[in-house]
Amino acid sequence: LGGRIMLEINLKQLESFVATVEHSGFTAAAAALYLTQSTVSAHVSALEQTLGVPLLVRGARKPVTLTPEGQNVYVQAREILNRCERLQALGPAEQPPLRLGASTAPGQGLLPELLTGFLQRCPDSRYVLLRGDSARIHSLMLDSRVHLGFVGAAMDPRRFVYHPIANDRLVLIAPNREPYPTLRRQGVSGLTLLTEQPLIRREPASGTRQSLEDYLRRSGIAADRLHPVAEIDTPEDVKAAVQRGLGVAVISALAVQEELAAGKLLSFDLDRSGVFRRIYLAWPADCPLTAAERRIADYVLSHAEGE
Repeated sequence: LGGRIMLEINLKQLESFVATVEHSGFTAAAAALYLTQSTVSAHVSALEQTLGVPLLVRGARKPVTLTPEGQNVYVQAREILNRCERLQALGPAEQPPLRLGASTAPGQGLLPELLTGFLQRCPDSRYVLLRGDSARIHSLMLDSRVHLGFVGAAMDPRRFVYHPIANDRLVLIAPNREPYPTLRRQGVSGLTLLTEQPLIRREPASGTRQSLEDYLRRSGIAADRLHPVAEIDTPEDVKAAVQRGLGVAVISALAVQEELAAGKLLSFDLDRSGVFRRIYLAWPADCPLTAAERRIADYVLSHAEGE
C-alpha cells in the first residue's frame, strides 16, 4: 500500500495542500503558487482521494481548517517540502537559465526593456529566449521547452494561467508613397483601406491575425470583403513586403515602431477609437513556478500596464 500511495502522490499535490493551509484558503494559495484556484483545489482533492481521508474542512466564506488527519498530513508534507528545498540547495551554485518564450509583438516591443530592468535587479539571472507566433509559444510551454510565455492571445484558459501585462494597438501599415500619404491626410481609415487594398495576412496561428478576425466579426465585416494576396508567417517579412508595395497589412504597433519612426512605412488606425488587444504573461496551469520564475513573474507583473 505504501509503495502504491507514494507513486500516486506528487510534490504538486503536497505543495498545493501546504500552501492552502498556510494561506488559509485556495484563492490565496493559488496566488502564492501562481496557479489557478481550480488547479490548487484539484491537487488537494487528488491528495485526499489518494489517502482516502478528508484533509480540510471547507466552509463558505470561512478559512479552511485542518481535520485531525489533515493536521498529521500537513506536518509530514511540510517536512517533505523542506527536505526537497534543502536537497535543491545542494545543486550547483549557478542557477539554470530562465526559459522564456515570446511571440513577436511582446518580443520586440516589451521584453528588451523588461528583461534589462529585471537583470539589473537580479544580476545573477540568465535566460534563454525562444520566439514564434502565439500558438508556437503555447506549444513550447506544453512541451516544457519554455516555462513562461509572453503571448498576444489567451488561447487556452483551461490549461494556462494568463496575466495581462500590456495593451497593444493594432494598426494597418502601408508603404510611405502615394497614394497613401494623401489618403492619410484625408483621414481615410485603416478599415476602409483594409477592404479596398490588397492584403498581406499573418498565418492563422498568429495572435495578431486572430485579434484582427475577432475585430472584423464584431464589426460585421465578412471575409469576402477582403482581398488577400499573401500569407506570411513573420512580421519582419510582412513589413518588407509592404515596403515593396505588395499590399497593406495589419500588425502590432509594438512591432513596427522603428519603421514608422524612420519613415519607411505609414500607419492607419482601423477606426477612430483604435483596436486593441492584450499582451499576456502565461504559464501552464498545472506547473508551479520555481523561485526564480516567480521572481521574474513578480517583476513583470509589477510593471504591467494591462491590469
